[in-house]
Amino acid sequence: MLQVSKINPQIGYYLAGFADGEGSLMIVARKRPDYQAGWKISLCFNVAQKESYILSQFKKHLACGTLRTRQDGVSYYEVNNITAIIENVIPFFQEFNFLSQNKKKQFAIFVQAAKIIQAKEHLTEEGRNKIIALRKEINRGGKIRNEF
Repeated sequence: MLQVSKINPQIGYYLAGFADGEGSLMIVARKRPDYQAGWKISLCFNVAQKESYILSQFKKHLACGTLRTRQDGVSYYEVNNITAIIENVIPFFQEFNFLSQNKKKQFAIFVQAAKIIQAKEHLTEEGRNKIIALRKEINRGGKIRNEF
């Protein structure tokens, strides 16, 4: 588990501010016939940027995730692992809060989804319906492919 208290506040608030503007908190649902419910439900936090140094600071200070570079030269930092999201990403942003109202709202929805997944409720129809509702809310009505 991430020891948030050991992160220099100046770095923590800088990264939180950067993620506030450039980061994404996503609820991902993909059709997967090899899954019992037919869907893989997961969470993802990512930040993309041409300059990889800032992204390497996310990886260093959140102590999880992957850093990759696409063919077009854009680098991205990504955390998909639910344990890392619950133990590292969420505590980090609870300590180093977002300032924008939009990102605060998205983060609250993201945390709700993490709790549903952690409790394995997403494996039931009722839980999947909760995730659907949260996914629509976090996407602000945007297009959702492969709807449940």
